[in-house]
Amino acid sequence: MNRLDGKVAIVAGAGRGIGRATAKLLAKEGAKVAVLSLTPGNVNSVVADIQAAGGTALGVVCDVSEAEQVKAAVDKTVSAFGNVDILVNVAFDPAAVQSSIVDLSVEQLQRNLDMGPIAYLRMMQACYPHLKASGAGRVINFASLAGVLGMPAYGPYNLAKEAVRALTRSAAREWGVDKITVNNVLPVADTWGAGPDTPPATNALGRHGSPEDDVAPVVLFLASRDGQFITGSSLTPDGGQIIDSAR
Repeated sequence: MNRLDGKVAIVAGAGRGIGRATAKLLAKEGAKVAVLSLTPGNVNSVVADIQAAGGTALGVVCDVSEAEQVKAAVDKTVSAFGNVDILVNVAFDPAAVQSSIVDLSVEQLQRNLDMGPIAYLRMMQACYPHLKASGAGRVINFASLAGVLGMPAYGPYNLAKEAVRALTRSAAREWGVDKITVNNVLPVADTWGAGPDTPPATNALGRHGSPEDDVAPVVLFLASRDGQFITGSSLTPDGGQIIDSAR
């Protein structure tokens, strides 16, 4: 407990699923957390959960595809909490991720880029001076195993998520001198709620992952002192799903 005492974290895309679980865990471990999401109801719900558990949270409604809103969100966080030590980029648009390559429009691809690597870049740039001032800045970006495997029918998502991995490696090299680590997480987790029609898990562990128990703790590890010597890496809390890519 309290592995993040005194730290300030921004979780962009904290309104649901993995982002929600991550924001709540970072707060439980002592961080002051800025909860960013496009949907006001989701923002309010996560903030309420954190505060009810005794944590500290700031709700910020933010469309991360809009540069001015990104800057305003970071400024609001710094005004409230004084700094940014940890940045977690989870946001994406689930309504725009599916398309075959042959049918993929530039407009749909652009939406994935705007919500993914471009949004992550803007958030990283806005947070950079604060992460540097921290002396132990952490950036955790969410890429995807879908991009590594070239998942069929997810062309725009695959392209955008692989760009996130390139962004992460580039920033890790450039920002190491500033004692900022930059890493990827490539999760496979049940964010939809398993039901009778949910296909069985095909990973080595034979189960679907949990945002709370299997993915958020990996983010905590990278955000804490325990992850201080890891940068430019892609961690895969996926139950061994990535083993398929080695065949």
